[in-house]
Amino acid sequence: MAVAASALAQGDDGPPAWAYAVNPPAFSPPPDDGIPRRVPGSAAAFTLTQTRNLFFAPDWHPDDHPPMPDIVSQGRRPAVMACGSCHRADGSGGPENAGLAGLPIEYFRQQIAEFRSGARGTSVPGRAPTQLMIATARSMTSEEVEAAAAYFAAIRPRAAIRVVEAEQVPSTQVTGWYLVPQGGGGTEPIGRRVIEVPEDPDSFALRDGRARFVAYAPPGSLERGRVLATTDAGDAVQCSACHGPALRGVGAVPGIAGRSPSYMVRQFYDYRTGARAGADSAPMRSVVESLSPDDLVAVAAYAASLTP
Repeated sequence: MAVAASALAQGDDGPPAWAYAVNPPAFSPPPDDGIPRRVPGSAAAFTLTQTRNLFFAPDWHPDDHPPMPDIVSQGRRPAVMACGSCHRADGSGGPENAGLAGLPIEYFRQQIAEFRSGARGTSVPGRAPTQLMIATARSMTSEEVEAAAAYFAAIRPRAAIRVVEAEQVPSTQVTGWYLVPQGGGGTEPIGRRVIEVPEDPDSFALRDGRARFVAYAPPGSLERGRVLATTDAGDAVQCSACHGPALRGVGAVPGIAGRSPSYMVRQFYDYRTGARAGADSAPMRSVVESLSPDDLVAVAAYAASLTP
């Protein structure tokens, strides 16, 4: 069973369900038929069981990253899942979680500490990706944190998102904690949303780090987002003041250029609700509280359109 994204609209006061995609209770992936799968540009082959194993990171493109440390490639049973399983071998991540490639080591350490302490959570507790991240962070050793932090910091993030302004967007459904186009096609009004989908859903589901995405945004979002992100508009503080002129990060402050807009909107709302209450929460919360839901959509769309 799938839930249509058009049915996931919420009011201005609630977390937008199109960003917090949650698998329906009856969701189950197709069974493994034992046939090895492949993705474009790779000589590797893995079964569905392998690609779904949380203690295994499918390495489709070994030349795209340094040698993976054990914490990234296989984790440590029974409680520490492989970082590369959810976040991909190259740290590219996806709409359902965070991209880790290029994150500053200090910022990575801080986030693990905040997942452990409970300072970083989610406004929608039923989302498994955050629950799994909290459980893993609480079981990681300091050595594992350092190894993962150094590994992902050494990888340059790649541009993977094409932002398109549109009045009408593909009808979508939730699968794997993110949106995909519904079978049979069809379109619907975009409304006040960003609709982010993989261009090749099958390859992305197989954990392909080279997967690309299209993010549909309301007309005018990119220019509105540019103004909000790069100038002091009203009571809001420009994003570039902390994240750098190209939004690629400064020092321990992470870059937001080229990031998943679904992920960014979730963070905005988590700051606003207090679900994310770590060391950087005070300045971020003051910013997001001064912006309307339409503003948050525009900023996320603009940042996603930039080269990381």
